[in-house]
Amino acid sequence: MSVYDERPWLGLYAGEPADLEPEHTDGLAMFRAGLAADPTGDAVRYFDGVLTREELDAQSDALAVALLDSGFERGDRLAVYLQNVPQFVVCLLATWKAGGVMVSINPMSRARELTYLLQDSGARVLVALETLYDEVARDVVPGSSVELVLTTSELDYQTRHDPRLFAGVSRQRHAGTDDLVEFLEARRGQRPPPVELAPDDVAFLTYTSGTTGVPKGAMNTHRNVVFTARVYRDRARFARGGSVFGIAPLFHITGLIGHIAISFAAPLPLVLAYRFEPQVVLDALLEHRPTYTIGAITAFNALFNSPDFTEDHFASFTSVYSGGAAISPTAERAFKARTGLQVHNAYGLTETTSPMTLTPFGAPSPVDPTSGALSVGVPVPSTVVRIVGEDGEDLPLGEVGEIVADGPQVVAGYWGKPEETAANLPGGALRSGDVGFMDPEGWIFIVDRKKDMINASGYKVWPREVEDVLAEHEAVREAAVVGVPDEVRGETVKAFVSLKAGASATPEELIAHCKERMAAYKYPRQVVVIDELPKTVTGKILRRELRG
Repeated sequence: MSVYDERPWLGLYAGEPADLEPEHTDGLAMFRAGLAADPTGDAVRYFDGVLTREELDAQSDALAVALLDSGFERGDRLAVYLQNVPQFVVCLLATWKAGGVMVSINPMSRARELTYLLQDSGARVLVALETLYDEVARDVVPGSSVELVLTTSELDYQTRHDPRLFAGVSRQRHAGTDDLVEFLEARRGQRPPPVELAPDDVAFLTYTSGTTGVPKGAMNTHRNVVFTARVYRDRARFARGGSVFGIAPLFHITGLIGHIAISFAAPLPLVLAYRFEPQVVLDALLEHRPTYTIGAITAFNALFNSPDFTEDHFASFTSVYSGGAAISPTAERAFKARTGLQVHNAYGLTETTSPMTLTPFGAPSPVDPTSGALSVGVPVPSTVVRIVGEDGEDLPLGEVGEIVADGPQVVAGYWGKPEETAANLPGGALRSGDVGFMDPEGWIFIVDRKKDMINASGYKVWPREVEDVLAEHEAVREAAVVGVPDEVRGETVKAFVSLKAGASATPEELIAHCKERMAAYKYPRQVVVIDELPKTVTGKILRRELRG
């Protein structure tokens, strides 16, 4: 039986018909609908602190008034330089209420990156953690477009001050900045004038990782946000009375949509724990008993490798999705063995405002028998996914080419970069840069990133396939494969591997493991065992750092 037998299906390249016309035209209206439905319900839980929806509404009102009083105008940008704290959600809503655009900045960004992001976005306001302002922003702001700096503390909105996260952290006041909480208190009870947000207004700028050049600010519109929030809400089977656990960083598109926007749309409480620290997260799972989350498989693996992990930590979950990093069939099986739950694949990019494909709830992703790849799902509703060749023409089912997506979640373009927009979003469809194929039932399989393909003696080798084979070895925790120069083959395959706690394996054993299972041109000629693979804050393995 096909997974589509119970669903209206437009064809092998398209998701369901446009049955997801949003009830709301913008993210603010989506939040207000949840506010009206349950004003006293919890909006954000942060350790022992709680913000109800009406409290979140009042605080974002006060901040919006403060922004407008400071000269903030419609279309202006407010940058947030924060970890997973309640202030992030307050700032997002306040920016919308003031008619502005939020700019989400990775809290791991250093001076060079922060300088570029503030200059490129033209942000007039910066909201930063006091610690990040002290360490980085104080030297960057004077030469930027920023006119108002609000600082805040990770110690606010809760009283526990867990030493595993906050050891040595104390309140700091910095010259030339204002305290966010004081800003809110000074305008408590005030409401900003009504604002009308159009579906095509930009809701936030999310910056790409810049792996192929400087980061580009994807213009995620309100139409994008409400569409993808509803896709998750209606496809992930949220439990009534449950909550969303924010395991992904909020600055990332997964956190913005898969955590914040979903909590507005459901509506459900959003549980935050400052940043990913495995033991802190495990404690929070037992305390708050969330029912849904989406995060990188690398984050889940880190939890499983904690000595204190038990199946009970995931006992409350009814729906778990993973995105942002590839899942091998071995990792999927291990997830179910450790938790008793099916982890569902999701696939999307910053430019698709998170999902373009999802694994239907309750349906295990198929494994391609040839490549061994685990499917990332089927196109989400109202979305067309195509596989194209170098000439941009559609390829037959089963053939490998670049994945192209078109639908209500695709961004309007890149901020201030018309040439990049034209190149990467021709006609409004996104050229993903990912290489994959579609099977006859519409399942999408990702082979790899186009730029990561290895050319060994004229043969194409996709790192994902080698990594999946390495993951089958009982001692391997994680693997990353890159191409390195070779005088004879042009390029050859090199693998970097981290091992499970207490396990052992030599490079020679791992090479032999692959050699038995792969064509001669594919198996790695070099294997390096290291303690940890380099990753982005969202859990993606950084192959570019391994290339040296």
